[in-house]
Amino acid sequence: MASPDPGAGLGPNSGVSPPPTARPHLVHLSLLQLLGRGGRGVPPLGRGVAEVEVGVTEAAVPVHRVQALPDHPLLAQEALVRHQQDHIQHHWEIHVVMGNEACDLDSTVSALALAYFLAQSSPAPGAAFVPVLNIPRADFALRTETTFLLREQGIPATSLIFRDEIDLGGLHHAGLLSLTLVDHHVLPGADAALEEAVVEVLDHRPLERDRGPPCRVTVEPVGSCATLVTERIAQGPPGLLDRTTAALLHGTILLDCINLSPAAGKVTPRDVACVALLEDRFPELPPRDSVFGALQAAKFDVSGLTTEQMLRKDLKVLSSDELVLAISGIYVDLETFLLRPGLLQDLDGFCQAHGYAGLVAMTVSFNERHEPTRKLAVYSRCETLRGTLCRALEEATTPSLHLQPLPSPWPCVGAFAQGNALASRKKVLPILRAALGGAGAAGGPEEEVVPPPTPMNSLVEECPLAQAVPPLCPQEVLERVSRIATGQPPGSPK
Repeated sequence: MASPDPGAGLGPNSGVSPPPTARPHLVHLSLLQLLGRGGRGVPPLGRGVAEVEVGVTEAAVPVHRVQALPDHPLLAQEALVRHQQDHIQHHWEIHVVMGNEACDLDSTVSALALAYFLAQSSPAPGAAFVPVLNIPRADFALRTETTFLLREQGIPATSLIFRDEIDLGGLHHAGLLSLTLVDHHVLPGADAALEEAVVEVLDHRPLERDRGPPCRVTVEPVGSCATLVTERIAQGPPGLLDRTTAALLHGTILLDCINLSPAAGKVTPRDVACVALLEDRFPELPPRDSVFGALQAAKFDVSGLTTEQMLRKDLKVLSSDELVLAISGIYVDLETFLLRPGLLQDLDGFCQAHGYAGLVAMTVSFNERHEPTRKLAVYSRCETLRGTLCRALEEATTPSLHLQPLPSPWPCVGAFAQGNALASRKKVLPILRAALGGAGAAGGPEEEVVPPPTPMNSLVEECPLAQAVPPLCPQEVLERVSRIATGQPPGSPK
């Protein structure tokens, strides 16, 4: 299938220069180009035609979905502002599709694929559908499996919009925002004002709160949220599923469901059916084993990461009235992790920097049959807390973890082999939550955190971005975008 003209649209290789300000004005290659290239019913886009999205930290208003843009850079900028003005003056909807704060492969691909599908199938003529990755752009490099798969499918990071590049509160204040949540369904307190903008939820986690009409809710116990997105696309108009989107969904389901291995305890019949559907429609997709192997290797590749980055890569947080506990997924064998040079100092510094009273690390590795091996490390300088956590894990019965003590280099770190390898971190979290409650404080909610803090459905209150961007009226939004497009700094006089 033919690839799009690399000069089509707005991007690093295009004939259209980016705005003079390096940030915060971002003009992206289109998902219509990148996901729909050569797709059934989606013609390749030539020079001068682009689906463009503008993410502006202060203004954050994407332009209309598909627009014909002149080749001259200045004329293109005028066109962007003109379409921006159309959105504000006509109150056309800006529909954001956003994954969770962990921003793993499932959240990322679910947001990209669903936004692309909605853009192609929505009857709303003026809506702009914008997938947003719910982390700062600077943290994207930590998502090694995600960067790998997007790179393999020819989707550059410059085509993506991250949470620190779009002001959802400003959009909502301007009356322009609709919000679809994928791979999560609970917004944090810092985002409480956005609740009324949520129009749809797709998630595979147990429902924590009800959402009444008109919000459309799909919460199903499948192994991957990408399975729900695949089902949604398959039930839509024919011809909208292209090979690139199929490859993204195919790889994500295989990785999330451990190559559909029943021994891993994650796959469901619906996950299997969706993988088979994608392979039936696109028989040229690579074999499952090679896809899973490549993604698994990329996910576990922490060779270039510091200890702090390894701890942040897959981080959750539990809080009580008096303390905060970090729970990290680590993709290296526990013995290897404990022997990292300077580890104890790194653990001390990590917990002190973020106010964590302790840290529980679950290491995961897989054998040649894709069966998981899990081990646990419990770190805290507080002997009482460390003992409480270790006892709770050793004595747990729902589920029983079948822990066996392992040697540890330091007295402040407890180490265990976990005999019940099917007990994932998601099943261990309630044990730790109950332990926090038993330690003299009510157990707080589970929190998924990707420092530096950004709004997410588990972040502690009063994060910096909660107060960072003042409310914007539609006219202010337009004026800021106009100044950026004409080369004026965002804070310059009108």
